[in-house]
Amino acid sequence: MSPSARQSEPSVGARRIAQLALPALVVLAAEPLYVLVDTAVVGHLGRVPLAAVAVSGTVMSVAVWFGNLMAYGTTGRAARRFGAGDRSAAVAEGVQSSWLALALGVLLILLAQVAAGPLTSALAGDPATAEAAAGWLRIASFGIPGLLLAAAGNGWMRGVQDTRRPLLFVLGANVLSAILCPLLVYPVGWGLHGSAVANVVAQSVSGGCFLVALIRATRELRPRPQVILEQLTLGRDLLVRGAAFQACFLSATAVAARFGVAAVGAHQIALQLWFFSALALDAVAIAAQSLVGAALGGGDAAGARDVARRVTIAGGIAGVGFAVLAAAGAGVVPGWFTPDPTVHEQAAVVWPWFVGLMPFAGVVYALDGVLIGAGDIRYLRNLTLAAALLGFLPAIWLAYWLDLGLGGVWAGLGLFILIRFVTTVWRWRSGGWAVLGATR
Repeated sequence: MSPSARQSEPSVGARRIAQLALPALVVLAAEPLYVLVDTAVVGHLGRVPLAAVAVSGTVMSVAVWFGNLMAYGTTGRAARRFGAGDRSAAVAEGVQSSWLALALGVLLILLAQVAAGPLTSALAGDPATAEAAAGWLRIASFGIPGLLLAAAGNGWMRGVQDTRRPLLFVLGANVLSAILCPLLVYPVGWGLHGSAVANVVAQSVSGGCFLVALIRATRELRPRPQVILEQLTLGRDLLVRGAAFQACFLSATAVAARFGVAAVGAHQIALQLWFFSALALDAVAIAAQSLVGAALGGGDAAGARDVARRVTIAGGIAGVGFAVLAAAGAGVVPGWFTPDPTVHEQAAVVWPWFVGLMPFAGVVYALDGVLIGAGDIRYLRNLTLAAALLGFLPAIWLAYWLDLGLGGVWAGLGLFILIRFVTTVWRWRSGGWAVLGATR
């Protein structure tokens, strides 16, 4: 079909966006929801185990970051090929990203075994917390290959607009793990280590399901270094962008730990709720990645712009909704995770920031999806670096030097979100991201 013919077709409607976004919402929310359950289970073991999960979970977020790179990069490439009418080429992107996932997963396991102690000691302000965090991390790292395989599988399936099977794979694995976690921690008596084993089970089962689906979808399973190199080239800007995120959140945890065990415990609760909200809001962005990539791959610039407008509005509305829920739960939610009143006091410092930033974050995440789907990764890289180097990092280290506590740490996050809000809205309005073609 010619580009002109595609442009004459009706634009993608809100119904189609919802058909892609709602299953993606469950997939995105499943992992952080499990982490929230895990945090609640571990939190009742005491302050040190809760702080240990905060520290080790922050280190494990590096693997999640690599997974997001694979999922987002694969979605954009697969969606453009799917939009151009070549489904086989879209699936082939998933084959090559899965080879990359396996190789990287094994490497990260080896690094975790060697570096767990030094990393957790550098982040934790307490030796007991560092030791407990290192033990958790060494066990949990064995789930990384499964986590990365699931990310690669999500990427190509989103690209071909298949959101039903990822929903079943991810939700099923995390429900299993949510059942295992309290059983292994308490009745079995493994304590903090039981939490790590439950993580490994969920990630391995999920990754295995995606691998089986890929094998059934194509007979061409050989690694192709040229395609992997192209994916790595595209992933370079996502990698730099992701590094900025990791530097920010690792630094925030390190600074929060310097304010005491109660402060880092409260920071862990708020940060995991933030990640949960962010990934849930990202469901609209996932739909945007798939639909924008397919529209541009098929030569439909008007359709891509219409999707961008719709998802921006939806992201803002969803952000307001999450803010209302967070405000309503201010006096209740921290108690779900720990009975410690000192942690509750610190959580009360964070909560106004958490609520106030959510509407802005909803718009930012939606527009991130538009620009990733369009392949406008270089722009996202540059603005994220600017927001990190000029906003988040100076603010949180200033909070440490001036002893401003968790309020100062979360003010840094606020500056980070607001800089990205202004710059992504400007890019959306400029239209410079809408480049046509099966590749960019």
